[in-house]
Amino acid sequence: MGLEQTRAGIGLTGSFCTFSDIFDSLEKLKADAPGIDLTFVLSYHVQTLCNRFCGPDSTLLRAKCLSGHEIVTTIPQAEPLGPGNLLDIFVIAPCTGNTLAKLAMGVTDTPVLMAAKGHLRNAKPLLIHLASNDALGLNLKNIGTLLNAKSVYFVPFGQDNSGAKPNSLVARAALLPAAMEAALKGEQLQPILAQ
Repeated sequence: MGLEQTRAGIGLTGSFCTFSDIFDSLEKLKADAPGIDLTFVLSYHVQTLCNRFCGPDSTLLRAKCLSGHEIVTTIPQAEPLGPGNLLDIFVIAPCTGNTLAKLAMGVTDTPVLMAAKGHLRNAKPLLIHLASNDALGLNLKNIGTLLNAKSVYFVPFGQDNSGAKPNSLVARAALLPAAMEAALKGEQLQPILAQ
């Protein structure tokens, strides 16, 4: 695997139902490429909201087990990641529709968005692991905007429950490592529409 010496930032936002698959994929990645350096950046909601899938304490613990760094939890902590050129790739996994919309509009009001903004100034890859119930609704225009943005890539995604949630799209967590490798080469992993 070509990610052995990669410095990867992982921004967690609040699509809590996807956390288990994403962490499983990151744990496999760490096992396959033990030299990868993971720095976690957590949105405020991930740090504070309890939900039926996981709590803030268990999420922090799982992130700390994968990273040798302090977890980034504030905007001032996230800001130096860009100017310091500390990452080779930044991955927002999962990226909610809220975060996607703010990113497309240049809003920087969470630690994850600050890290993404700072990282993009270095013209290095930003990889989006989409998880949004309105991706094929109001957020479709934001996907289009970001598909055309320089240095922005997507983990291939598809509908997760077209019957009950026809506007919902979720990235395929198993494709996260391959999408990271492609983005580091300046390529979008294809096909972008997964089954």
